[in-house]
Amino acid sequence: MKIASLNLENRVILAPMAGITDLPYRLVMKSHGAGLVFTEMVSANGLFFNGQATRELLRSDPAERPLAVQLFGDDPQRLAMAAEAIEDQADLIDLNLGCPVKKVVRCGAGSALLREPEKVARIIAATRQATSRPLTVKLRSGWDGESVNYLEIARIAAAEGADAITLHPRTRNQMFSGHSSWQHLAILKECIDIPVIGSGDIFTAEDAITMFDTTGCDAVMIARGGYGNPWLIRQILDRLAGYQPIEPTVTERLAVALEHLDLSLDIFGPKKALGLMRKHLCWYTRGLENAAVFRANINHSGSLGKMRSLLESFFADAA
Repeated sequence: MKIASLNLENRVILAPMAGITDLPYRLVMKSHGAGLVFTEMVSANGLFFNGQATRELLRSDPAERPLAVQLFGDDPQRLAMAAEAIEDQADLIDLNLGCPVKKVVRCGAGSALLREPEKVARIIAATRQATSRPLTVKLRSGWDGESVNYLEIARIAAAEGADAITLHPRTRNQMFSGHSSWQHLAILKECIDIPVIGSGDIFTAEDAITMFDTTGCDAVMIARGGYGNPWLIRQILDRLAGYQPIEPTVTERLAVALEHLDLSLDIFGPKKALGLMRKHLCWYTRGLENAAVFRANINHSGSLGKMRSLLESFFADAA
């Protein structure tokens, strides 16, 4: 897989996800084979005002490279300035035209930009001029069912210098409901000459293979399917290589959950790690007996020591 000058080891990519794809999570997913990992979305305005919380999102480690940084905002010049400011930290820069969350949309950013194709053109042109890094765009199919315009936006992006397009084929109004319209990926692939990355509803290795086979997309992007399941990446790579994917053992689940917990503690310290890791540890236990009881207990744990004890006890019983 190649995006402009960037060569990737494979065609399985970790999606940018707010509140999820922090440095510990990216390191776990990279260690399981992700060809490219993304930061959480980074505010161009936050960079402009040198916000500490925004800068924290850019914290990185050589082990996760290549690293993609996703920017969001609605001002072409500020996005261009942000791209220039982070160029040394990013191997690829992505522009968010798809986030459906209200607080992002209210600011005119994310999927709100799908209603302003001319502004999209100005944003991509300005950002392209500001950076020599590979530049990609992530978008949705449209704002709603009456304004599906992903082809128009993708053509604008390609014309203004984007090197690849990631499409999550749902409209903004769909949020994450129903099944994404994978046929939009197939149509997009036929209509533009730059790589197309498919996103949406990849929860198993077979989902990924089906997306590749039915759409012709160049790569797949893993989002919710990877929650507590970094093995999904290796399973997809195994299927692409013609092998039968292998499910992780209980012992492997525990080892990776503990690794993730330790990474979060080392990188963020105990207070922040405690808040961040509750959701991740709950995801690592999904599908196992008594997972609901574990979730209730872990969400009331008041220390990382207690969290670790609950985790080890749960997996000992599950073995």
